[in-house]
Amino acid sequence: GRSMKSNFEIKYHLFDLRKQKNLTERELSALSGVSKSQINNIETGSANPTLRTICALSLALNVQPCDLFSIEFL
Repeated sequence: GRSMKSNFEIKYHLFDLRKQKNLTERELSALSGVSKSQINNIETGSANPTLRTICALSLALNVQPCDLFSIEFL
C-alpha cells in the first residue's frame, strides 16, 4: 500500500461548478452562507475550505460534497 507520507494535491472544482450553474460569487455566497471572499479564495487556490464549508457549498450547488474536489497522488 501507500506509505503514510504520500504527497498529494487537492484540486477544487468550485469555479467550474459555479459557472455551470450560472451563479456569481455573490449569488453563491447568498445561497450557501459562505462569504464571497472565502469563495474567491477557494477558487483561486489560496484557501482550503473546511468540511463544513464544502458541505454548505455542495448543498447550495446541488452536488455531492465529493464533486467539489479531487485528490491527485503525486
